[in-house]
Amino acid sequence: VQLVESGGGLVQPGGSLRLSCSVSGLPFSLYTMSWVRQPPGKGLEWVSTIYSGSATPTYADPVKDRFTISRDNAKNTLYLQMTNLKPEDTAIYYCASGCAMSAGTSVITKCRIRGQGTQVTVSY
Repeated sequence: VQLVESGGGLVQPGGSLRLSCSVSGLPFSLYTMSWVRQPPGKGLEWVSTIYSGSATPTYADPVKDRFTISRDNAKNTLYLQMTNLKPEDTAIYYCASGCAMSAGTSVITKCRIRGQGTQVTVSY
């Protein structure tokens, strides 16, 4: 199984980025997928999840209405469109599956599968 993220970089506040995650080695269309992130000096936190079926994707409150998760099952690729980026969005972003969160929080305790990450830096 391999998850490879791309698309990160340096962007000014208010800017946009689109992250991609190419997935191989598993039946991608059958998997619920997530984006998680790790800000500098902090633990992993949940960002967004998209389901294998038709259920509506879900988002953490800090990114709601700014980020959009999507998937292309024909290309085995997961996306995260990020708009109106803020300095507090600075983090390493990972695509992942099978993640568990601490009850009542967005803190990720573990993910069964996770990529190597891509750095997003929001700064002037």
